[in-house]
Amino acid sequence: MPERTTVRLPADLIARAKRKAASERRSLTALIEDGVRRVVNEPSTSPPDDRSPLPVSSAKGGLMPGLSWDDLKHIEELEDLESLRRSN
Repeated sequence: MPERTTVRLPADLIARAKRKAASERRSLTALIEDGVRRVVNEPSTSPPDDRSPLPVSSAKGGLMPGLSWDDLKHIEELEDLESLRRSN
């Protein structure tokens, strides 16, 4: 059994479709159904997806090699001092 659906199309396209259907002595539904069938059945014209997958991290957490928590504390202190200098 056919399914009923609502399709929103520009007014000028509907007017042209109605004239086309009338000139061919068929319903607007039949005209739209034929158009959808053509589009669905034709081979895809979109280019292949050339995007590469993004790398996924396998990190388990923690700091990068070569960094220590003391280094980070020192960097934060330097940033704080720089921020204080800018505000004065």
